[in-house]
Amino acid sequence: MRRSTASTHSWRKSSCSGPGDDDSCIEIATTPTHISVRDSKTPARATLTLRPTPFSAFVTALKTTPYPTF
Repeated sequence: MRRSTASTHSWRKSSCSGPGDDDSCIEIATTPTHISVRDSKTPARATLTLRPTPFSAFVTALKTTPYPTF
């Protein structure tokens, strides 16, 4: 993981994000060598930046790992 220069990225928000979800979404920015993700509600805070292969593994884990319900 490396520190991102978030201001130089072109950020995109999910098309699933809409007015009914309180603007709760992530934004993503890609470069030829890295993929960055940030919280759309607090874009100035932490940004997760990974190379494409680890990012793909991260997304796969999110899709396949069961999460506890509270």
